[in-house]
Amino acid sequence: MYTFVPNGICSKEIKFSIHEGVVKDVIFLGGCSGNLQGISKLIDGMNANDAVTKLRGITCGMKETSCPDQLAIALEAALLEAAV
Repeated sequence: MYTFVPNGICSKEIKFSIHEGVVKDVIFLGGCSGNLQGISKLIDGMNANDAVTKLRGITCGMKETSCPDQLAIALEAALLEAAV
C-alpha cells in the first residue's frame, strides 16, 4: 500500500496499491467524498499507466491541480519507485 500526501487540493492523503501494474484499493482522506469514491471505483482494476494518462493535468476550478491530477502524480511516483 502506497501513501501519498498531495499538494494544493482538499484531500489530505491518498492511499492505493499497485499489483502487477494494476491500480487497486484507492482511498482519499478528505475532499469531496462522492466524487472521490467515484474516481476510486472507476480506476480500480485499471492499468496504472493508463490511469496516469487519463488523470494527469485535470484541474479543479482555479487551482492548477486536482484530486485526480494528484492521484496521477502519486501513481507515477509509485511506478518509478517500483522500477528501481
